[in-house]
Amino acid sequence: MLLAFHKPYGVLSQFTPEPGSQWRTLADFGLPKNVYALGRLDADSEGLLLLSDEPGLNSTLLEPRNAHRREYWAQVEGLPDSAALVKLERGGIDLGDYRTLPCKARRIEPAPMLPPRDPPIRVRKSVPDCWLALELIEGKNRQVRRMTAAVGHPTLRLIRTRIGDFSLGSLTSGTWREMTPPERAAAFA
Repeated sequence: MLLAFHKPYGVLSQFTPEPGSQWRTLADFGLPKNVYALGRLDADSEGLLLLSDEPGLNSTLLEPRNAHRREYWAQVEGLPDSAALVKLERGGIDLGDYRTLPCKARRIEPAPMLPPRDPPIRVRKSVPDCWLALELIEGKNRQVRRMTAAVGHPTLRLIRTRIGDFSLGSLTSGTWREMTPPERAAAFA
């Protein structure tokens, strides 16, 4: 079984709560028993999370050598110029514990029409923001946030919108569904 879940902000990508944590868990969403998350999204990130009861899918999907693409939409502070986008794309951004691989980066114009986040993002009247689309084949801890900060544009909101050729589509925040065989193939494309 392979499930697509639209993980809301403030939810851990696990079923067991962390001691003393204010975050909700996947156990709050009526998911079938014996499934586990394929990869993670931080509690302060939103979007597409795949879950499965099939051993081995995690490494098939997440190993960078398998080059499974993941697209993230990042609402960032400021308006990145072409030099910042080129720096993101070239890879080799030193994040201290590793160097990033090349990715695809572009501004999303016009900004996507998305429901507001609850709680809302921080807004500063004197600093504009914009949306970037970043397509990666790796997904290290807080990587997108660290990459945008490294080029001078901190992430305000982060949403994973696609894995492989399977996109979040109309799946609303907090809902899930079992993927069809063609959708499953698209996720592993």
